[in-house]
Amino acid sequence: MRLNKRFDYPKSKSSTISGLRMYHINGTNLPSVTTILKATESEQKKESIKKWRNKIGSEAADKILRDSSSRGSKMHKHLEEYLIGQSKIDFESDETFAMSQKIIDESLNKKLNEVWGSEVNVYFPDSYAGTADACGVYNNKESILDFKQSNKPKKREWITDYFLQVAAYSLAHNHIYETNISQGVILVCTPPPQLEFQEFVIEAEELKDYQNLFKNKVREYHQIRDHEIQTS
Repeated sequence: MRLNKRFDYPKSKSSTISGLRMYHINGTNLPSVTTILKATESEQKKESIKKWRNKIGSEAADKILRDSSSRGSKMHKHLEEYLIGQSKIDFESDETFAMSQKIIDESLNKKLNEVWGSEVNVYFPDSYAGTADACGVYNNKESILDFKQSNKPKKREWITDYFLQVAAYSLAHNHIYETNISQGVILVCTPPPQLEFQEFVIEAEELKDYQNLFKNKVREYHQIRDHEIQTS
């Protein structure tokens, strides 16, 4: 794996404005990719989440989400340090270290040819922004990578939002930097003791399909926001 800082990624910190996660880039507040996906999620998905919360109770649901968020943040931090060559390995006893190491051993060490950046801000002018976990050359193809922790193994049909995320980042990266990202890679690991690793890939025409789906969601999001402003 080779670190190649080919691109000058914009500096930005996300903030919450009127309950929405936004990125301030080039003097403009842009909604995050996750904000757009949340605002445009289907009624079926909303109902599914509601049923899950009702089934296990709000307190238990909130704890699961907090634990997952904490685990995911630690895992991302270790993987970022690894990718930029500054790994401190300061939480070896934590379960997240084992998860990070599993992703490194099963995937990054074997297939990641070149890293352009880790935890970098990407944006599409006047449209949206987000933070890509990693971008570079994976299995000899220009790619966007996304790292996920999961309490249990995923099925491909469950992770549409993951595919939309990498599609959004690839669309923005190609637009700003004139790259040819043609592959989105989702790397998932479950906690010990199972410690199960999964790789999901979308490429070529399938990636383009998800890019078009995300474009539709961007339009829908801005229509929703315009309507809210007009009726407020």
